[in-house]
Amino acid sequence: MSRFVRASKYRHVFGQAAKKEHGLENVRISSSAWDTNLCGASGQYISVNYQVGGGGAFAILPLPGTELSAGVPYRLPDVFPLARGHTAPVLDTDWSPFDDRIVASGGEDGKVLVWKVEGTEFEGWGAEKWVPQDFEPVSRIAASARKIGQVMFHPTASHVLASATGDHTVKLWDLANAEDPRSTLVGHGDTIQSIAFNSTGTLLATTSRDRKLRLFDPRTGGEAVRVGEGHGGIKGARIAWMGDMDKIATTGFSRMSDRQVSIWDTGSLDSEKTINIDQSAGVLMPFWSDNGILFLAGKGDGNIRCYEYDQDSLFALSDYTSPNPQRGMCFLPRRALNVSECEIARAYKVYGTSVEPISFIVPRKSDSFQADIFPPAPSSEPALSASEFFSGKTAPRNLVDLDSGTASTGAAPTTLHHQPTPTKSATAPATLSAFAPEPVIIHKSPAIAEPPSTPAATTTTTHDIQPQPQPPSPTTQHSPPIPSFSVTDSSSSDLKSENEKLAKELREANALVRNLELQVETLKANANKARQLLG
Repeated sequence: MSRFVRASKYRHVFGQAAKKEHGLENVRISSSAWDTNLCGASGQYISVNYQVGGGGAFAILPLPGTELSAGVPYRLPDVFPLARGHTAPVLDTDWSPFDDRIVASGGEDGKVLVWKVEGTEFEGWGAEKWVPQDFEPVSRIAASARKIGQVMFHPTASHVLASATGDHTVKLWDLANAEDPRSTLVGHGDTIQSIAFNSTGTLLATTSRDRKLRLFDPRTGGEAVRVGEGHGGIKGARIAWMGDMDKIATTGFSRMSDRQVSIWDTGSLDSEKTINIDQSAGVLMPFWSDNGILFLAGKGDGNIRCYEYDQDSLFALSDYTSPNPQRGMCFLPRRALNVSECEIARAYKVYGTSVEPISFIVPRKSDSFQADIFPPAPSSEPALSASEFFSGKTAPRNLVDLDSGTASTGAAPTTLHHQPTPTKSATAPATLSAFAPEPVIIHKSPAIAEPPSTPAATTTTTHDIQPQPQPPSPTTQHSPPIPSFSVTDSSSSDLKSENEKLAKELREANALVRNLELQVETLKANANKARQLLG
């Protein structure tokens, strides 16, 4: 065993559960057997799949400990506003990354519904003669004749939504013109278990019950451009893209029922590393943080495992342990974290009839902003419109500095060359003009363990959705003397600029190589399909 300890600024990260009054209790969580996270969170609200007598519903509640939750008791009443609209149980929800008030839901009825939270629904809770008013969807999409197992918003384009259906397809929708899907991804041999976009939304990866790992171009549709062998077991494979890297993390089961986590290279879909966790039966839910940390939460487990990805390996960090087994979990967007408490991630754990916030904190003595543990977070400002995305335009995601709030752009996107998809109408219907872009104000969340002291946020009351290496020292031995020189500030600046230019050119070259490889894979897939049709 090595005597040296690996240097890591996250070695002492720990999880800390919030006090009871900063969570939610008396939550009737859905009893559906479908493998889902059961909850989702934006910077202001949390959604929880709810158990109701008939049809399907989910709860929309202000995040505990925020200004919006001031009038909402932590122990929920038996009757309160729900998002009703599905005729069968709700299976999955996802919040827009660009507007904290917009959430999409998918259910067993084959429908995708889009909702907008005005904020007025929480006024007067518990007051005399208060009558709960349920949420109403602003858009209904008949997405499939079978169930909708997963929904996911696009990470850079506004109002682009992906839905995984029970007929083994993934459909992409422009919510401003959702009469028909803009593209359909096919080729799955069995139930789709998980979907994930890369950081720029130019690629989409899926896991399936047929034990295959697939990589799609979400705009061209059709068959996968790359297919690889996944985990050996058929139960509960999940997937998460590892930020701006061309790598994906998956969880699943081996043929001997060992729970596993694997890292894959998207260029070849070869497994770079696989770790056997244990032999428990619960599905492992993976969550990636741009700090380079992979969180694993097993269903039925009380602990949350933390791994730091460094030097092409996963290194175990301190686990969060609890006696309460979780049924589901979601993570807060990084732009809403409490940076003053060195909170690098926050999970919302669903167990029993409760929702419990868990902060992951890096202990620091200084009260100043710790830039080394807070890389820029994805912004609430979209980089593309839906029409720009489907016409073939690509752009890196917008980022925000968590200290100053200044905006920047991320890494260059990995793209695929494809023909633009024709649109049915250049103008969105008047009834869905709600999906025009809007600037969204970025705010910092207060600590979950203390009452908020910030002034109340202004509530928008519109009825439509508005998206908001140092070189080696020369030696004089056996060599002629080398004249000395000093590096001025301007020379250093020029060298830095040249390095940045070369690094950018290298990224672009790598992206071009990847594009060519994926084009070859596409041609091969099309040729095989044509050969099968011709007999």
